Amino acid sequence: MTTVDATRPVTGGVDTHLDVNVAAALDPIGGLLGVAEFPTTPAGHRRLAEFLASFGTLTRVGVEGTGSYGAGLSRYLRGSGVEVVEVDRPNRQSRRHTGKSDPVDAIEAARAALSGRAQGAGKSRDGNVEAIRALVVAKRSSRSTKIQTLNQIRHLGFTAPEELRSRLQGISRQHLGAEAAALRPRAGGDPVVFATKTALSLLGHRVLVLDAERERLNLLLGELVEKTAPQLLEIHGVGVDTAATLLVTAGDNPGRIRSEAAWAHLCGVAPIQASSGKVTRVRLDRGGDRQANSALWGVVITRLRSEPRTQAYMERRLKEGRSKPEIIRVLKRYVAREVYHRLPRA
Repeated sequence: MTTVDATRPVTGGVDTHLDVNVAAALDPIGGLLGVAEFPTTPAGHRRLAEFLASFGTLTRVGVEGTGSYGAGLSRYLRGSGVEVVEVDRPNRQSRRHTGKSDPVDAIEAARAALSGRAQGAGKSRDGNVEAIRALVVAKRSSRSTKIQTLNQIRHLGFTAPEELRSRLQGISRQHLGAEAAALRPRAGGDPVVFATKTALSLLGHRVLVLDAERERLNLLLGELVEKTAPQLLEIHGVGVDTAATLLVTAGDNPGRIRSEAAWAHLCGVAPIQASSGKVTRVRLDRGGDRQANSALWGVVITRLRSEPRTQAYMERRLKEGRSKPEIIRVLKRYVAREVYHRLPRA
């Protein structure tokens, strides 16, 4: 009968999926203790934690995809007092040598957590910011659907019979949905006119519904952002949408972001060295959260249009020979610093 040392530190690793999670347990020197598969249900999360703890004292678990398939498991483990670290997918070199399988990925996740290669805590997704994220997803979907619908109305208007074409011609996008919704198709006449009016009317009503959705989402987002981080809204150029995007990037536990430099890397605005020989330069960072990067770009553009200090900085650096894209990258880094110090810390 095998005796388990209850004091032995155990590190876990989990490869997450939609329906199943594969867990691996390692001893303090990286020896494999066991691998098992569990369903992605509350009972499955409990059994997974019990499996890892059955080999000793569970100290840390590396989870791949804490922000997606692993969100539920990560919440459960944190609630049980277990440290959870975010693990990137295995690197290509490792997969080239060991192959690709769920147990192999789980073991690699555990090794990343044990060695310290993976140290960043995943997003907790259990507070106001997670609520903001849900509303942001709905608002982005509503915006893209409205753009698509307006484009369809405009195209139908271009190809419609002359009486409809002339009615919709020259109407701005702001009023196009309401004008299309006001059409009254009547059966019994020209079938093309009837079908086109019906389609335009339905699309127009869809735009009006999406407008109502946006108003409701704006109200809810404004209340949540004001409650969660009113200090972000005090930054010049930061509105509710920008603040919501930056909060979603930071997560409900922004304390996991260890420094201002780490936040800059997360937003993709940290300068990347690209020097060689006698050439000393930095290049664009193509990594990081692209939504946060876009939000910071929007703040910079707003300041260039309305803030004298930023305008003066742009003029000075242009005279020094810097290009406009280079200067905007520098300004994004400055804004990231300002945002970092106003992220909620509780």
